[in-house]
Order: sequence, then C-alpha cells, then structure tokens
Amino acid sequence: MPHTNVVLSLSCRDQPGIVAAVAKTLFDAGCNVVEAHQFNDAETNLFFMRTRFAILKPGSSIEALKAEFEAVANDLGLTWTMRSLKEKQRVMILVSKFDHCLADLLYRWRTGEIDMDIVGLIANHPRETYAHLDLDGIPFHYLPVTKATKMEQEAQVWELIRAANTDLVVLARYMQVLSDGLCAKLAGRCINIHHSFLPGFKGARPYHQAFARGVKLIGATAHYVTPDLDEGPIIEQDVERISHHNSVEDLVRKGREIERRVLARAITWHLDGRVIMNGSKTVVFKD
Repeated sequence: MPHTNVVLSLSCRDQPGIVAAVAKTLFDAGCNVVEAHQFNDAETNLFFMRTRFAILKPGSSIEALKAEFEAVANDLGLTWTMRSLKEKQRVMILVSKFDHCLADLLYRWRTGEIDMDIVGLIANHPRETYAHLDLDGIPFHYLPVTKATKMEQEAQVWELIRAANTDLVVLARYMQVLSDGLCAKLAGRCINIHHSFLPGFKGARPYHQAFARGVKLIGATAHYVTPDLDEGPIIEQDVERISHHNSVEDLVRKGREIERRVLARAITWHLDGRVIMNGSKTVVFKD
C-alpha cells in the first residue's frame, strides 16, 4: 500500500539546484509530489521548502527514502525533516485557570480537526477546576506551584514531558514563566499563546491596558517559547476591530475568541510541517 501524505520540510543556504535535486530524488524513488511551497529569503540568503508527496513505488518505505535523501541533504547542507502525516505527534498541554483555549483544543481534537495524540494535561490547578470539560482518556497531572517550589515543580513538568516522549508542548494559557533551562530543552517544540498582539501590551490585565489606551484593534500571538519572555519566533497572529462602544468585558470576550483560533492554527501548521525556523522569525507555508 503506498505511503500518502509524506511531508518534507527543509532549509539551507540559497543556491542553484535545490528544487531540481529534491524533485529528482523523489522521482527516482517513485514518489508523486502533490503539494509544494518554497521561499527565498533575500535578507538572510536562506531557502525554505515544504513538499508533500506520495510514495507510489511498491515495497518502498519512508525509512529507505530518508536514507537515499541523506546524500542530497549532505551535498546541499540541508536542515530537514521527513515524516508521514499518518504518524500522529504526541502533544502535552499545560494550562492554568483560564481554560478557553484548552476547551477549544479538546473539541478540535475529538472531532479530528487537529490530528494529534494528547499524551497528557499538566495543570497548576486541581482537576475540579476543569470539571465541565471532557477529559476522559487524558492523563491529568495536578502540579501546584509557588515561588518557593517553582524549580521542583518544573522538574516534575519536564519529567512528565520526557517520559511521555512528547513531540510538542502547548502552553494553553499556562500562566507560569518557564525557566531558561526548560526553554532550551523545548526549543522549537513549545508553542505559547500570548493574550496580546506582540509586541504590545505585556504583563497583567492586557485588555484593561488596551482599553485605557483606547485602542481600535486587539489581537493574540502564537509563538515558540524561548528564554526571552514573549520574544520567541511568531507563528501566527490575528486581530479584531473594536470601538468606543466596547467595554472591557467585550474586549476580554473578543480576545479569548482570537486566542482560540490563533493557537489552533499555529498548532495545526506546526503538526503539518508548515512552520520552519528562520532565526528569530518563522516561515509559515499556510494551508
């Protein structure tokens, strides 16, 4: 049976022959390209590419194709990944009291809109906080945290992530700042949703800050987590217009809706291999 929906994502120094070398390798291996995107960054002189294809040659495997592609990657100096989208990635979700993003992700996961395996839920509030949500079948870990126990609690968080062979960590409004050490361990595989259109109103009560300034747009930002707080590479952002008619409560309500859809898009694109790191930025080949 052919392997369909295999995704190759890559980046390298821009140079002639990249597309030709990739296409020839896939053709020689009996593959059929069904989707292709590419981007040349003139500022950094880097090349980015995402290709989705099917392996049609009888008896061929992704492992064999990876071995064949290794020589091309070495010649061109590629940073690359290749995997079948049928292989669901293992996702750990971290959450605090605000659960609107968690509820949205659970719905999208159960309906199959986001194709992933949720390997656990880590919360710094007890399970009763989420009694209205369907957590059936999801391992729940209550890890309370105080200023005095933060490092101990974080060590427990990391152990759960590691033990579950987690591919992606999602901070679904997890209101704890991760240490530099944990950020380094999760580089490129931890997505946070920020309740603001970065750069913008940071810190506590962002919608109240925005309201006080009379803003006409509110937004949310999904980004990769780095040791620099809320400065990680941005994956997706969205905004919504408001006016003087809107109250603080309106801003909070509208903001939560933006946060839900922005986080869902960022996770989906990451799982689909559509996001490629470009220094402090990302290249996103949207669906």
